[in-house]
Amino acid sequence: MIYRVEMEDGEEHTVTNPSEFPAGKIAGIYEPMVKGTLLSPAEHIGQIMELCQERRGDLQGMDYLSEDRVEMRYTLPLAEIVFDFFDQLKSRTKGYASLDYEPTHEKLSDLVKVDILLQGEAVDAFSAIVHREKAYAYGVEMTKKLRELIPRQQFEVPVQAAIGARVIARENIRAIRKDVLSKCYGGDISRKRKLLEKQKEGKKRMKMVGRVEVPQEAFISALSTDTGGSDDKKKK
Repeated sequence: MIYRVEMEDGEEHTVTNPSEFPAGKIAGIYEPMVKGTLLSPAEHIGQIMELCQERRGDLQGMDYLSEDRVEMRYTLPLAEIVFDFFDQLKSRTKGYASLDYEPTHEKLSDLVKVDILLQGEAVDAFSAIVHREKAYAYGVEMTKKLRELIPRQQFEVPVQAAIGARVIARENIRAIRKDVLSKCYGGDISRKRKLLEKQKEGKKRMKMVGRVEVPQEAFISALSTDTGGSDDKKKK
């Protein structure tokens, strides 16, 4: 996916993935658009219109090819159809609809970069360039997924979604709790308190220098379902 980003100082950037998204004051972001032609039994018109509306499509025209077959023409952002649009179309029309599309032009759109941070550090693989209206939903869904997919560490790990410096969603991966009192017999409360304080300080130091381990499976699972992000795999 290629975006064109114009800065307020007149500089222009070509962005092919979120890690290349420029910092600073942005004047406008242009995204590629496509002309899509959908063929379907007439009974599925409502489902198709609903799907295209969800994907920021604009209806350009509709013709009945016969009593029960219709052709619908839409302009759509390329980012909205390359991920799972075709699968959704087949699901909503019981497999009877078809899609063909071709690139047409670029359009100024209200897009933002949503960063996913683990312990305050952005993970490029989970970040995405999305429409502002979908940014919150993307952030909430990704933070929830990662909370479930990433194994618990020796320290608590915050999972955040942010637009610039503004956090829009947060989940916490709880720390593994080790029973440091298991070998502490008797009722010596002061010793128990010292052991718990030592554990607390140890986790605090670990959190400052430790890195969050993200298994490969978490990357695959988090990005394999519809999260509102984009993928450059073209389905047709």
